[in-house]
Amino acid sequence: MVNKKWYAIYTRPRWEKKVNTLLIEKGIESYCPLNKIRRKWSDRIKLVEEPLFKSYVFVRVTDEDRTEVRMTDGVVNFLYWSGKPAIIKDKEITAIRLFLDEYQNVEVVKLAFKPEDRVRILSGPMMDQEGKVLEVRNKTAKVQIDSLGCLLVAHINQSKLTSSKS
Repeated sequence: MVNKKWYAIYTRPRWEKKVNTLLIEKGIESYCPLNKIRRKWSDRIKLVEEPLFKSYVFVRVTDEDRTEVRMTDGVVNFLYWSGKPAIIKDKEITAIRLFLDEYQNVEVVKLAFKPEDRVRILSGPMMDQEGKVLEVRNKTAKVQIDSLGCLLVAHINQSKLTSSKS
């Protein structure tokens, strides 16, 4: 059984559509989410398709096919998470496809943490611990972690945090 997984690859700027085409020509399953946007010129309004995620394309490959992807013109590298190529869940790719089929002028907004937000730590020695954001500075958040009957405060890179329900 072939075990293919979705990965995000980083491309050269403004090469998303071209990389997608080159990968498909090589027989590699590739997906470049395109956002339909109305652009206005002085003489007309036109519906254009722009990549939803700047400099990113998704590929569904086996571990053995990753080298072939890297060797494609315009591909910089895979997106890494905790030292390994980040795997994207099938349901997330499906959700992106359905969302773009339904809506135009979609906007990608990065999650911003605010003081008092409840968060869960995704990696590192405090992985899976929950806490409360006390302060946000640039790319780090000061998080209060309640565990072991004492108060721990850590400065954590925001990329290692996710929202927590509580």
